[in-house]
Amino acid sequence: MQNTAEYYCAYCGEENTTFVDISGGSQQSYVEDCQVCCRPNILYVRIDEETLEIEIDSEYEG
Repeated sequence: MQNTAEYYCAYCGEENTTFVDISGGSQQSYVEDCQVCCRPNILYVRIDEETLEIEIDSEYEG
């Protein structure tokens, strides 16, 4: 099951929308390129198992 969530690029600060695979667990991390500046962000995804609310933190890769 996939949901969408927003995060802010660690480089340019622009908001991005990403798909989150909820079946991947309540804590996930992966690299995704910013849709605006194309730089790689490490995304740290947390999913509340009761409400399925998604929170994402991003940081620079490298």
